[in-house]
Amino acid sequence: MTAADKASAAGSSREQVLGRIRAAIGDAPAGEVPRLDPALRTYRDTHVPDDPAVVLDLLAENLADYRAGVHRCTPEDLAATIARLLAERGARAAVTPPGLPRPWLGAIAGTEVIDDDGTLTAQRLDAVDSVITGCALAVAETGTVVLDAGPDQGRRVLSLVPDHHICVVHAPEQVVSSLPRALPRLDPRRPMTWISGPSATSDIELDRVEGVHGPRTLDVILVSSPPRSG
Repeated sequence: MTAADKASAAGSSREQVLGRIRAAIGDAPAGEVPRLDPALRTYRDTHVPDDPAVVLDLLAENLADYRAGVHRCTPEDLAATIARLLAERGARAAVTPPGLPRPWLGAIAGTEVIDDDGTLTAQRLDAVDSVITGCALAVAETGTVVLDAGPDQGRRVLSLVPDHHICVVHAPEQVVSSLPRALPRLDPRRPMTWISGPSATSDIELDRVEGVHGPRTLDVILVSSPPRSG
């Protein structure tokens, strides 16, 4: 097949695809975003039992496998856990998004807390030791935390520049077992950041280097209430 024949075939396929799209949205009113029928999905959307404890254990296991620090605590111990992680890090300054709950910071001592007002530049954030955020969701099967710039997460730059990220996950409400269960709960119009462990890359010889594209250290705090007795 000549180059001209290949180009012709590619053009024909493109027109077929565009023709089907035009037919599907042809009756949509002008200026309205058409809504296509949802895709039929007959496959299993998770391979994890519907047991919150099992899902949380799997999340912890996969987070640790990605070299994230995993810390479990109750809601009452959250502030102390955050303070301990900052102290162990020797953090002189930590930045927080504007919607981070203030009680989370109540036990911090020896670390300057900087509230982001939207004017902090990447250069200024590079001089900050840590960032503390919440999350939108956490996915157990992949060991992933998802940020969507919500009030307790802030601008994407906050979680990409400081070298140490403390991310708070509330279980079970923010934990899902799989990606198919996560996606319907997320708004695709929001600026999302998907984090699976500390930022890392490797060269052709597979030498791992951390901290190239984001924080070198990720600490995830899994907050859950103890099971009730009786």
